[in-house]
Amino acid sequence: MAHGYTQTLCVRFMERHLSTFSFALLVVGYILYLLIGAGIFSAIELPYEQKLRQELAVARQDFLSNNTCVSDARLEELLVRALEANNYGVSVLGNDTSRNWDFVSSLFFTSTVLTTTGYGHTVPLSDEGKAFCIFYSLFGIPVTLFFLSVLVERIMVLITRRPVAYFHRRWAMSKSKLAAIHATCLGIIVVLLILIIPAWIFTSMEKDWDFLESLYFCFISLTTIGLGDYVPGETHSKQDHPHPHLYRLAITVYLLLGLVFVLVVLETCCELPQMRRLRQRFYKVKVRDLDSETTNIIDRDQMNEQLTDPSDHMTDQLPVIPSVLEQAESLRQDSNSEPYTPASGSVNGKLR
Repeated sequence: MAHGYTQTLCVRFMERHLSTFSFALLVVGYILYLLIGAGIFSAIELPYEQKLRQELAVARQDFLSNNTCVSDARLEELLVRALEANNYGVSVLGNDTSRNWDFVSSLFFTSTVLTTTGYGHTVPLSDEGKAFCIFYSLFGIPVTLFFLSVLVERIMVLITRRPVAYFHRRWAMSKSKLAAIHATCLGIIVVLLILIIPAWIFTSMEKDWDFLESLYFCFISLTTIGLGDYVPGETHSKQDHPHPHLYRLAITVYLLLGLVFVLVVLETCCELPQMRRLRQRFYKVKVRDLDSETTNIIDRDQMNEQLTDPSDHMTDQLPVIPSVLEQAESLRQDSNSEPYTPASGSVNGKLR
């Protein structure tokens, strides 16, 4: 008897704090994902780093052996100076034909800063430039995020909400199923247009890149990771890029448009009914002062969301079920605006 009562209390406790346990499980899972990723990257990349260090040490020793007039200290000074300049986007190779701060290159820099991509291959050299970068980004990044959110919202109406609503009326298909199909098709199209095809173009434009490196650049850039290890247009040969400014401008337009369409796909996926139900597992909606009738409405609403496929019925003839919050608000308004009146034919609640 006591065992059954204890088990019932445990079940009620779990049901009451289900969202808390789900959120804790999500946090633990994310931390494990970080640790697993760090371990895999370390296992893959550490041998390549050690091999590269050995190759550089051998190359340095060979250079000193073949050039006895150069001391190791002087070579060290030259390498330190070259690496410091390279960190600021200035390379010792072909600097007379490359400019990092002309207008088009500066436009490319501002676009990467405001979209928080930040390749890091070109950075301000002066103190005035660093101070202005702080001021410019402080106001520019929020404005850029606001601009992108407004632009994405307008595009969502055209390519997501209207098509889903149209085919829902036309085919009488479940909105959740139709939204999932639409999100899948949209994701495939966007991947093809902003990842696969541009990667193939970069493969032909950048002589030192293969398809995987080009695809890697597109993905790292459009997800605003911006590691900066691959940046197009950095070659110093005029034969490869006879119009470097036009090429850099086209890359800037591609990155901005690609980022917009990536945000559209992400927003489309976040609006899926399946994703909304999944998110609700990790937080608890506080609905206070609800009577038993409102609770029954909530239960019926959840059951209606779990129906398999309403296309077998005449969906046009079914009444529209309002949301839970709308039903709760209407119940509160009815209870406040319509006082109880006794039925006709009764006095003081008693039948005559």
